[in-house]
Amino acid sequence: MANIFTDEERQFLNDLDKKLWNSADRLRSNLDAAVYKHAVLGLIFLKYVSDSFDMLQEELKESFADPESDYFIDPDDYDDPEERDEAIEYELEDRDYYTARNVFWVPPLARWKTIQDNAALSSGATIQLVNGSTTTYTFRSVGRLVDDALEAVEAENPRLHGVLERNRYSQLQLDASKLIGLISEVISSIPFRHRSLNSRDILGHVYEYFLGQFALAEGKKGGQYYTPKSIVSLIVEMLEPYRGKVYDPAMGSGGFFVQSENFIERYGGRIGDISVYGQESNPTTWRLAAMNMAIRGIDFNFGRQPADTFLSDQHPDLRADFVMANPPFNMKEWWDGRLEGDPRWEYGTPPRSNANFAWLQHMLHHLAPNGSMALLLANGSMSSNTNGEGDIRRALVEADLVECMVALPGQLFTNTQIPACIWLLTRNKKARGKMRDRSGHTLFIDARKLGYMVDRVLRDFAPDDSNKIIQAFRNWRTGDGYNDEPGFCFSASLGKIKEADFVLTPGRFVGAAEEEDDGEPFADKITRLRGQLDTQFAESADLEKKIKANLEGLGL
Repeated sequence: MANIFTDEERQFLNDLDKKLWNSADRLRSNLDAAVYKHAVLGLIFLKYVSDSFDMLQEELKESFADPESDYFIDPDDYDDPEERDEAIEYELEDRDYYTARNVFWVPPLARWKTIQDNAALSSGATIQLVNGSTTTYTFRSVGRLVDDALEAVEAENPRLHGVLERNRYSQLQLDASKLIGLISEVISSIPFRHRSLNSRDILGHVYEYFLGQFALAEGKKGGQYYTPKSIVSLIVEMLEPYRGKVYDPAMGSGGFFVQSENFIERYGGRIGDISVYGQESNPTTWRLAAMNMAIRGIDFNFGRQPADTFLSDQHPDLRADFVMANPPFNMKEWWDGRLEGDPRWEYGTPPRSNANFAWLQHMLHHLAPNGSMALLLANGSMSSNTNGEGDIRRALVEADLVECMVALPGQLFTNTQIPACIWLLTRNKKARGKMRDRSGHTLFIDARKLGYMVDRVLRDFAPDDSNKIIQAFRNWRTGDGYNDEPGFCFSASLGKIKEADFVLTPGRFVGAAEEEDDGEPFADKITRLRGQLDTQFAESADLEKKIKANLEGLGL
């Protein structure tokens, strides 16, 4: 995977991340992280759309003054210079310039300067707003000001209808001084202007960092919505969603869609070649995902409303080319009597106490005839035989749907220590495009030894770790340079999987890594090591006697 940032750019982003988080966390006080997250991200959104609006407005001003520009406003056409200035100001407020460039129209009340300059006013003060003509706004509270600003942006931009939450900031249990500090000290300091990075790159990075930090702060309650960026990127690079319909039935904040966009741009494609479909039951997270798409200009369909994926499928007729998800692991409270006999359970009714195979079969149900899918599940899904899970797994293998299994190292997720794996399935293993015929075979990858410790509790993948997995999978798919590697990857036939009683744990198939031969015969090595051990035992016993003698000398 290519590194899309230079070292200087990455350093700038990393420094910005830490500075923003430290400031934001200091202002959080006792407010729950799950609530505070949406307050922060909503303000970041408002600052971004306002800055994008301002940058285009400045560009337009330069065009109006440039005789070589098609938009040049000739001063010779005006008797009075003030008339020309008024004409320019009028043109700057023409929304068509902004919508034509896919920039949100930001009304005066929602422009960041208005919010930043007036956040500390006293209730009842009057704000003068200029938008071709002068209007007034009566200030009631800083929370109400932000709510009204968000409502104004939503009203002026149809793509945002139903996306931005109403009345959140005026009802936020955060002291006004803290909210003012968040606006003036944290969000206002985000520099969406950089000499080489565009504003969307900065926004995406800040969003990603804050989501990860909030996932850590929220623990198990919030982490279920956050998948590490490296793992999302790994799955996207393996599926290669160049064009077609992309679906995530447990989308959280939309990370898979964002990485799909990044993948397409990296390889010279067009984001317009894919259409995005998602579903999420949490209303606040559903809006956050929609906001995430809107600021990136990605067209999306997240259904009419937030809804339970199993009980209220928002895309019943969808057959997607790529399906990817990180659903909650081992979800227990999911079953409802209405799901009995559901057509999605083509390979067996999932156990009522665990939704793992419900998620998998829901995704298969929505997969197009040539589609591919990937999902993260707990490791138990590869081997459990309780409550019919083994029978479902057997049916999936016998239908030749399982393309690749990847065992991941532990400690990758902020919300759980449960070891995870990636299931990759496809409805068609026949040769097509650059892919060879893989019928009757499944690739097993054991990646448990890959990655590095970010800190004492969290592991992550470096680019080289991800590339090792991606390259093995791509080579196996194409037949170009693939070889089994002991301890890492193995291509198994259906017969081999049957011999393993349809257990899909990669460790069963890849074997042990080969060790370099040091030239010492095995019997000699054992004799030598046994001698070293006997010597160490003797030294330990001698040391123990000396310690006891010293203690007795001290009368202890």
